[in-house]
Amino acid sequence: MLQREDLLATPVLHFDIKACNPTALINGMRHTRHIGRDLAKAASLYHRMLSDRNCGIVLCMASPLVSSGLKQVFVDLIRNRMVDAIVSIGANIVDQDFFEALGFHHYLPEDSDSEVCDESTLKELHIDRVCDTLIDNEDWQHCDDAIHLIADALPGGTYSSREFIREMGMYLAEQHRARLVEQDEDSIVMAAFEEDVPIFCPAFSDCSAGFGLSAHQQSRGDRDKVSIDSGKDFYELTRLKIASGETGLVILGSNPPACEAPYLEKAAASLGQETAAHNFALRLDAAVLQGEAASKDPWNRCDALESQHVACDPTFATPLVTGYAYHSGIWKTRKARRWTRLLESALAPS
Repeated sequence: MLQREDLLATPVLHFDIKACNPTALINGMRHTRHIGRDLAKAASLYHRMLSDRNCGIVLCMASPLVSSGLKQVFVDLIRNRMVDAIVSIGANIVDQDFFEALGFHHYLPEDSDSEVCDESTLKELHIDRVCDTLIDNEDWQHCDDAIHLIADALPGGTYSSREFIREMGMYLAEQHRARLVEQDEDSIVMAAFEEDVPIFCPAFSDCSAGFGLSAHQQSRGDRDKVSIDSGKDFYELTRLKIASGETGLVILGSNPPACEAPYLEKAAASLGQETAAHNFALRLDAAVLQGEAASKDPWNRCDALESQHVACDPTFATPLVTGYAYHSGIWKTRKARRWTRLLESALAPS
């Protein structure tokens, strides 16, 4: 019989693009065909985004990428001015990044074909599955409790997910400074708070955050409560597009975050503002849609002057594309846009 300690023994180690230079590999792929050549084109496109000093970059994270070992990649993009805003599913931001920043881990099962695949065994051991990784269910409860605590500390009212996630980043920064967590690792949420990179989760409550916010709303009783407004998210994203003008998208995986970002030009028009199409659009996604599904895919209605879609798993392609740009050094002369400050200034009451 498997024991909890057997299954929760080997933590996921996050890939470090600083320690692995894929330049030669990417350059060699330029003379191949199909996915190899497409991947080389994608690396060049991202490099051109970073080279364009007027272009703001929006990273869209749809797949469960943090638990897959890519947390450090995204932290490095934020810390090195290689991304200016993030739109993500809630799982990446709350269940995975924020969870690990509190001192917990995702774990690798020793053998995916063993009895670890038996859901009844995992339930009995109080272990949850996140794709092909495992977490301690008791640890996850601490994540819910932290969201509850953060919400309780805020004045009641309506917040965008961006505003609430910024409070999460502030909470983490304070916890780490006070050494109140078991480990001193960096995090996407904390790095974004410190570098003024806004993070949006259009379906914020569709993750562990929903449990914490539900507990907060019940505990408030008849008093004003914190709630998340997805319409405010889209409005803030649109204001960023209007303010920036020139933009590039990096989309990892499929919907839902990929749904909003391609439509920002049209959203700006609905506010009576003319703005340009996206300068660049890059998508790394294993899904290859056909027929009616393809016609409804936001990617096919995304206006961009230059675009590249690579039909591949983003968990292996993302380190190659971003690592190529990192080791080129192009980011060293790129200025931080600090879009959080821009938003808070633009939305401040006059």
